[in-house]
Amino acid sequence: MSDLDLQPGLRECGGRADVSGRPVRELLNPREASLGATVVRRLLPNLGRRMVGAWCFVDHFGPDDIADEPGMQVPPHPHMGLQTVSWLHEGEVLHRDSVGSVQTLRPRQLGLMTSGRGIAHAEQSAVPHPRLLHGAQLWVALPEAYRHTTPAFEHHADLPVVTAPGLKATVVLGGLDGVVSPGTTYTPLVSADLALAEGANVRLPVEPDFEYAVLTMSGATEVDGVPLDPGSMLYLGSGRSELPLRALSDSGLLLLGGEPFEEKIIMWWNLIGRTQEEIAQGREAWTSGDRFGTVYGYDGSPLPAPALPVTPLKPRGRTH
Repeated sequence: MSDLDLQPGLRECGGRADVSGRPVRELLNPREASLGATVVRRLLPNLGRRMVGAWCFVDHFGPDDIADEPGMQVPPHPHMGLQTVSWLHEGEVLHRDSVGSVQTLRPRQLGLMTSGRGIAHAEQSAVPHPRLLHGAQLWVALPEAYRHTTPAFEHHADLPVVTAPGLKATVVLGGLDGVVSPGTTYTPLVSADLALAEGANVRLPVEPDFEYAVLTMSGATEVDGVPLDPGSMLYLGSGRSELPLRALSDSGLLLLGGEPFEEKIIMWWNLIGRTQEEIAQGREAWTSGDRFGTVYGYDGSPLPAPALPVTPLKPRGRTH
């Protein structure tokens, strides 16, 4: 998915300096952004928190009634230095990319794109499409050793699950309680979709060396005693061996975690690099038609790159 901001700033993030070595409870307030006809709640990067492990971008959208609407319509756009994770609770999204992938993504199926040195893709609701659209789009920053790797796309329709009374946890990426997703990862991290039945009161095992956050997809829950409404995200720090979860109604949560990302990165638009020069080169490559390839089958023009900011943002690390 794209960041369609016409005036994106350069954001430097990463490093361990601003990661708490103990549990915290930090509520992140989203800001709304438009992706064509789709309005999303952007939770990362956030003024208070820019990364959770290697997770560096989180959008939550829906549930939206798109029966009489075009739904998601994101034209071809570039990515470099990251992985994208498409995750749906309702609806369908058609993915096309410049390595030739054409895949319809459905609820609780993993669409994982590794941009590496450069890839382009488009996402759109098909015609016809289901009435409702609800999901999340996430990015993972690639470490230095893998950020120039060959671009690729993976689709995993069947993912492993962890169960407990009142809980079904689908392991999206990484591992949870000894169960491992088939999706390719390049840093120690985890993402798990947590379906909780009303009245469930569980303690989820987690890794003390990971920092965590929880995104509420639906329902009313308490995470470590903090009440959460849909579309909110709670940053939890690290130093935990278990996470208390309580469902006040049938609920859906998305758990994100990982070892704090040591490297500092620069995010601008849909590109991740290490220097402003790399970002400028990536922008020029997209504008000139070099490096990122062509997305075939999309009926429309590629997304033009916004202008680079005149003055780069000051280096700030993981928090504001």
